[in-house]
Amino acid sequence: MLGLESVDCYLRLMEPFNREILLLSKELRKLARDDPDVQLLESIPGVGYYIALLIKAEIGDIRRFKSRHHLSSYAGMVPSSKSSGKVERHGKITREGSRWLRWAMVEAAMVHIRYDTPVTRMYHRVAERRGRKKALVAAGRELLTVVYSVLKNQRPYYNPLRSGIELWSPWIC
Repeated sequence: MLGLESVDCYLRLMEPFNREILLLSKELRKLARDDPDVQLLESIPGVGYYIALLIKAEIGDIRRFKSRHHLSSYAGMVPSSKSSGKVERHGKITREGSRWLRWAMVEAAMVHIRYDTPVTRMYHRVAERRGRKKALVAAGRELLTVVYSVLKNQRPYYNPLRSGIELWSPWIC
């Protein structure tokens, strides 16, 4: 310990919590290993076992959604729209639906954009025009369509730009 009684008492309190967290992590890894859908989701760059389990828990059966657009709408990752007469305006995302799914997709997108994929290239195009934050949400929405495709077709992620996945570099584009 540190020798400071005021700090050591908190460290002693944290030890049982750390043990429980370790047990829970092992249990989650086992659940991830046993679920074929989670295995498919883990093939997407940026999606680890924790995010894959969260996505699977929030989506449930992928057959509930008629299309990738319905899934994006369920997650609240589609732009809001207001129209009056012939004028139609699009605004921020609706944020209706699962906030945990939105969070998971943006977190996965943060890692995914390190790789050279079509989603990454779309992120860079949007970031130039709209800024990084909006581009990250757009990349999360695009990743959600990848999730839909992977689960619907029951095939692992395939990067059409490369046969093997490499880290993204600004000189690759």
